[in-house]
Amino acid sequence: MADKKPKASSVITLGGKGSSLSAASVFAVANGLAQVRIDSSILDKLKSSSSSNRKSPPVKFHIPIPKILTFEESRAFLLALLNKLLLSGSASTVLPVLISDVLNAGSKTLDLGEVEVSAEEVGIFDKSYASLYGICAILDYESSALSTIVDVVAAMSCEASKADVGALNLMDSGDGLSVKDEVGVASDLKVLLNGSKLVGKVEVDAVSEIPKIHGSLREVVRMVHLRTRVELNSGGKVEKSGGGRKTLATLLSPLAVSLRYLGESSFSRAQMNLNSIGSDNLRSTLQGLFKGKCAGMDGLRYAHRLISEAVFEEDYVKFRHEVNGLLGMVWEIVIWEAITAFVSLEGTESIGKTGVEVNGGDGKGNVGKKSDKKKKVLGKGTSVIVQLLKERLQSGGEDPVDASSLLEKWVEGVHSFLDRKDPEFDSLLMKVKEILESNESRRLPKLAKGTRDFAKEQMAVREKAFSIIGDVFKRHGAMALDTPVFELRETLMGKYGEDSKLIYDLADQGGELCSLRWGGELCSLRYDLTVPFARFVAMNGLTSFKRYQIAKVYRRDNPSKGRYREFYQCDFDIAGQYESMGPDFEVIKILTELLDELNIGDYEVKLNHRKLLDGMLDICGVPPEKFRTICSSIDKLDKQTFAQIKKEMVEEKGLTIETAEKIGTFVKERGSPLELLSKLKQEGSEFLGNNASVVALNELEILFKALEKSQCINKVVFDLSLARGLDYYTGVIFEAVFKGATQVGSIAAGGRYDNLIGMFGTKQVPAVGISLGIERVFNIMEQLQKDQNQAIRATETQVLVSILGDDLSQAAELVSELWNAKLKAEYMVHKRLMKHIDRAVESRIPWMILVGERELNEGIVKLRDTTTREEIPVPRNRIVDELQKRLIPSS
Repeated sequence: MADKKPKASSVITLGGKGSSLSAASVFAVANGLAQVRIDSSILDKLKSSSSSNRKSPPVKFHIPIPKILTFEESRAFLLALLNKLLLSGSASTVLPVLISDVLNAGSKTLDLGEVEVSAEEVGIFDKSYASLYGICAILDYESSALSTIVDVVAAMSCEASKADVGALNLMDSGDGLSVKDEVGVASDLKVLLNGSKLVGKVEVDAVSEIPKIHGSLREVVRMVHLRTRVELNSGGKVEKSGGGRKTLATLLSPLAVSLRYLGESSFSRAQMNLNSIGSDNLRSTLQGLFKGKCAGMDGLRYAHRLISEAVFEEDYVKFRHEVNGLLGMVWEIVIWEAITAFVSLEGTESIGKTGVEVNGGDGKGNVGKKSDKKKKVLGKGTSVIVQLLKERLQSGGEDPVDASSLLEKWVEGVHSFLDRKDPEFDSLLMKVKEILESNESRRLPKLAKGTRDFAKEQMAVREKAFSIIGDVFKRHGAMALDTPVFELRETLMGKYGEDSKLIYDLADQGGELCSLRWGGELCSLRYDLTVPFARFVAMNGLTSFKRYQIAKVYRRDNPSKGRYREFYQCDFDIAGQYESMGPDFEVIKILTELLDELNIGDYEVKLNHRKLLDGMLDICGVPPEKFRTICSSIDKLDKQTFAQIKKEMVEEKGLTIETAEKIGTFVKERGSPLELLSKLKQEGSEFLGNNASVVALNELEILFKALEKSQCINKVVFDLSLARGLDYYTGVIFEAVFKGATQVGSIAAGGRYDNLIGMFGTKQVPAVGISLGIERVFNIMEQLQKDQNQAIRATETQVLVSILGDDLSQAAELVSELWNAKLKAEYMVHKRLMKHIDRAVESRIPWMILVGERELNEGIVKLRDTTTREEIPVPRNRIVDELQKRLIPSS
């Protein structure tokens, strides 16, 4: 939303304590809508400063205003220069007062004549680039206003052309990767169009591209606004390098590109609106005005070429002047889009009310094509704007005598309505803001960062995945478990190493951070499902338990691709005393079964042993008390280079360079499990001299042989860089990584934790488990479906009961018989057959039961195959048996 400009005849005060110059104020002064006043305190300060600090004698100086500038741009230049002089603290009062007087005089000429100035003031003029910042302020205000108005006009065009607005169904994915401005534009247009009965199914590129084109403008305008505000109010410091000019050029170049594409898109919608005008005569008349007065695609491209040439020539004044010219051209196109949309929506009706004839019309609006008697229902937002526009067009002036005169009056009226210099323009901007923020508009709330919604198609994929996962877990004899979503804070702390900072501590009812005091208890949201499982086993004195759990966990992480703050984990754990490496083998086997049956594509399971890792650190000379923190560093090797990890280990964690480099030689070891194991166990290996490493190598030998016999070892990679940063791991650790095009990082992980359960009770119960990061798996599955153009059924409905009439009781009787027979059925009551067929086709329901008046009289129903369109008459009392016979083979 653009800054609010001062009211007409208002006064802009410069130099006062805490005052700053806004883009809206520059626009107002530049267009004679406000006068300038210099605060007396700054004048006193300049008098005192100039008399004591003047280093050189005054010189005669004539301020040259670049000839290329328009009158508006020239006034903006003088105002920006005046502000720079006041901010410099070293100027005399003569020049500021002179500039103020010229701006307030209202003269059409801006010649200041020759004036005595100091060398410092000449330097401020030469190097403060006031002309550039003055034009930038105009660009800032006008482009900010445009980014608001163009959404409203585009919404009117969507209704005028009955366009498909499916492109507006954008959602914030919550992973930090959504283009916020695109989502914002889509949300605003949905608010404006809320309740509209005019948007339809016409697919139009100029409509589907609105979120991207308008969102891009919003993004650039915001950057221009931030930079302009800073530059306008920075001290009158003399720039020696000219960096400010180049910095603004890097911002205004993208603005020029965004304006060009916005203009082209708006022009296309204006043409689309013209074609949607029902009256041939009305359309022809307006088309003539449009072609004669509105710039087109060629004009936009030529204006953009002039901008590119100015940049190449490093003529930054011309560059900004040409960008301002392009902005004015785009504003004109958007105004014409508004004109054509208004005439398409309201033209025939409004002409009918005026009694004006259009080339032989009857004076009642019945012109050209047959008048559409159906009431038009605009969106709640667009209807307000259209009504404001109608009131403006109906006020004042003589009544036109013909359609041509009326259209010319409308063209002039819309131009006035959207004139940035019009006293009511700010009221229009505020009205748009009010519409977008009004509760009545039912503006959609935003998602919290790091969370996401799952629509019906996504839920179908999700439920299928959960079903596969649950079947695999149950196949291995696991029992289900559920635990509270929050735990005592003391239960969670000290279990996750450096990741403990990601635990979500809850706030109490009094607003205290980091604790939730319920009965004096400090609580936190669960970080994973493993620690609550360990707490459950210890609390209940269990010595063995094979369990699975599918539930949400929470982490205060930075959202990114595949990384959320709320997400599901699918856990499988085996607790208790078993044969050596038996449970470890089974959980890795389960992991490969899961990923194979989910059919996500190629993956690998990286595997290591915590005792082998500890032995490696001991061999390298790492003190035992630093094992866990160094493991946390090594665990980052999949995201950072070893050089970065080495720097962290040396500079932050106190290792010597020699120790860090020796660690580097070990963590590079990676390969086939049995081959690398053989290498590490061969004579002379340093690992054989370390007791912990020997235990680990012997356990890994048992594990790898079992995996080989189970024919899944080809999915496993023995990787000494795998560390897993969690503190509770004591044995085998592993991590599954997707190797396809979708980069999501780790998709599953786990390991052995023999001491965790003992932290909560008197018994040590060994355990091993796996956790599947299902959200990342969903990302992969969704991308695969997009790549393969797979259609997804959101329901499992087998048959649609279609009652061709309005008798609900018939539907209730028939569909209840199907439900009682355990068939998946829906019903619909409507008189039009095509409504039923469209419903079945869109929902991909394979069968329909059609019941109309004829079928009722004959005691039959028609069974329709949605795919082949074949219709089979079936006796009413045989329909359930007939459906079961046809559905059983496909179920």
